[in-house]
Amino acid sequence: MPHRLSLLLWSWLLFVPAISIAAEPAVKLKASDRIVFLGDSITQGGAGPNGYVTMIRQALDKKHADLKIEVVGAGISGNKVPDLQRRVDKDVIAKKPTIVVIYIGINDVWHGEKDPAKGTMPEAFVAGLKEVIGKCRDAGATVVLCTPSVIGEKLDGANSLDAKLDQYSDLSRNLAKELKLPLCDLRKAFLEHLKAHNKENTEKGILTSDRVHLNQVGNQFVADTMLKTLDQ
Repeated sequence: MPHRLSLLLWSWLLFVPAISIAAEPAVKLKASDRIVFLGDSITQGGAGPNGYVTMIRQALDKKHADLKIEVVGAGISGNKVPDLQRRVDKDVIAKKPTIVVIYIGINDVWHGEKDPAKGTMPEAFVAGLKEVIGKCRDAGATVVLCTPSVIGEKLDGANSLDAKLDQYSDLSRNLAKELKLPLCDLRKAFLEHLKAHNKENTEKGILTSDRVHLNQVGNQFVADTMLKTLDQ
């Protein structure tokens, strides 16, 4: 029995470092960083007065005034991964970013709910992200990849597109692991927060105003979650 326990302990010790190594470290900020947030209407709204992009800018200005970090919003309503492919040169590379945060996937899933042709197939989703990420990296930028958040706030897979959102979130997670990118797992963070705070199991109103777009609390939540990856 002692021999068996020692083997189990040894196996456990071997396994623990593998978990730590698999996760890419958070981004370490430096002087004159230019962070571009690339995404859809959530990011477009995030650049508004009370949005998550603005909150991140304010937090970094307060904490790292000496670094003079520039924060740029590059979100367009309705965008999917193919849209990012078409505009990454103009809206991102041309701004000479040092860090690019990609928050995409909601419309790739949502627009295909009634007509799959209007969404983005998994293969195109991954291939498109690889192209966008590759261009950003070739331009010298560090890329942070985010998983899509929610389309409905009900718990335990009760929203109609939960399974597909989980699938596309896994695609982003696997891609981040493959390319060794820092990952901001918004999907996981949202689900954990909703499990703790959505006691009435409502479909909106906790972090979103309409099941998708962020309310004030949601914008602050995304800002705080992203800062855990950006501000280390």
